[in-house]
Amino acid sequence: MKVSEIPYERADAEKVCGVIDKAVEKINAAKSVDDVLEARELVNDALRDFYTESSLANARFTLNTKDEFYSAEKDYYDEKMPVVQVSYLKYADAILSSKFLDELKTKINPVIIKQFELQKKAVSDAIVPEMQKDNALVTEYSKFVSECTYNFRGKDITLGELRKFAQDSDRATRKEAYVALGKTLEKHSDFLDDVFDRMVKNRDLMAKKMGYKNYVELGYYNMGRLCYDEKMVKVFRENVLNDIVPVVTRLKKQVAEKLGIDHMRLYDNDTYFQEDPKPALDERGILKAGQEMYKDMSPETGAFMDMMMDTDAFDVFTREGKWTGGYMTSFDKYHQPFIFANFNGTTADVDVVTHEAGHAFAYYMSEPVVPYELGLGAMETAETHSMSMEFFAWKYMDMFFGKDANKYRYKHLFDALTFIPYGTIVDYFQHIVYENPDMTPKERDDVWLKLEKEFRPWMDADDVPYLSKGTRWQYQNHIFESPFYYIDYCLAQTVAIEFLEESQKDYDKAFKAYLAHATRGGSYVFTDLVRLAGLKSPFEEGALKEVAKTSENILSSLQKTF
Repeated sequence: MKVSEIPYERADAEKVCGVIDKAVEKINAAKSVDDVLEARELVNDALRDFYTESSLANARFTLNTKDEFYSAEKDYYDEKMPVVQVSYLKYADAILSSKFLDELKTKINPVIIKQFELQKKAVSDAIVPEMQKDNALVTEYSKFVSECTYNFRGKDITLGELRKFAQDSDRATRKEAYVALGKTLEKHSDFLDDVFDRMVKNRDLMAKKMGYKNYVELGYYNMGRLCYDEKMVKVFRENVLNDIVPVVTRLKKQVAEKLGIDHMRLYDNDTYFQEDPKPALDERGILKAGQEMYKDMSPETGAFMDMMMDTDAFDVFTREGKWTGGYMTSFDKYHQPFIFANFNGTTADVDVVTHEAGHAFAYYMSEPVVPYELGLGAMETAETHSMSMEFFAWKYMDMFFGKDANKYRYKHLFDALTFIPYGTIVDYFQHIVYENPDMTPKERDDVWLKLEKEFRPWMDADDVPYLSKGTRWQYQNHIFESPFYYIDYCLAQTVAIEFLEESQKDYDKAFKAYLAHATRGGSYVFTDLVRLAGLKSPFEEGALKEVAKTSENILSSLQKTF
């Protein structure tokens, strides 16, 4: 069945809650651990159906945010999701207080029990109105962003289309694109500041109602972090500043000299060559090459990609009204992954076929064997699947870029290393904002500017109107939609670069380790998964220093080839 043919029917949230209530009764009256396990199956089946319909509604909303039917369906799930989550909490409570808990721990994956304990800290019926409000605010922002257009050279275009000009080889064109971006954001600055302020205050209220000092602690619980905390992230952040930033700064200075740029600006940050590598294939050619690549990579990846193409599980062409981001989601009742993106003729198009397909492949491998509750794991784990696949695809980049393949590899690794300081800024910014929820818009912008100077000292946005004020954060949708979902990318990036290093030594051995890693999904906590893959945890002393050194050495070798 094609993805577009999957039938949609609104899930009845009350019915799901009813199933959960019956399961709770069954657990409380259980005569044996088998009764508890049967109740678990009832809940998982009901949730699988509910989240499949919710995921379908959300995906079809993002395909066309002007579609009134799916817009209304998304509103429905925004309202009902917190109700189901609170109902699920009763089930988690019943499991944790069951007299068969010790026996249950020998029957199911212990990470599931840890998740239940964490969920008790993240959800409460006391905050259902605020959870509903948060969902509504995120939808309000998402609709605005997807429908927003940017006037560039007299034509209104989407953000995805503007990004192509923002990465042009001509410096004046890049600047012009960023100026257009700044002007549009400034035009809507009142809305952006207001919607974010409402989000921050509402999330702060949630945290206070739950008994926390601020939203930071609640945000960590919401992200499902089982093996690291705020203190460990603080140390990671310091290591980024000490071990990654100096190396990136030195390398960026070399790039600026090669390009004949006296001082790097925001619009120079993604540029490495006078003529950046571009895919040698059109949009459909990229998908076809992706299919050939995965067929050659392994029997598992080949079967996966054939399934994706046969089911039309890619929607990657840009059009008006389409949401601006990119993601992989799944329709669990049908065991079907789905990839959404906006191709724009840049190297990012190839990254979709590697990154988002990395997510989808991990789902394809792990879904049949990993307990439903655990899935792909927390976000930092899920991102290791996608970011690492990007590097295992290096072997095949000649298919996509021809003679410019090494230029792509150079840009790709440089981008990956450069991203770590940027991702750290996004995370640090949110820590400061949620610790100080009454900040004014200007104070938030000032914080962003300060962090930029600290973590990205090689560049500034001084000659780009509006963005020079520290408003760069306003087009980073995670800050609005997914609080604290960003350091995950940084942690995963370090793991991916470690996989790259291993693949350079012995590709087959490294890919075998990756295959096992992807198949494990969320069966273990992040740090254990990294250890099982034979890699260093990003939190280990010296891990980032090693990542920086590895990256610099590989970049140096690649540079000699062009």
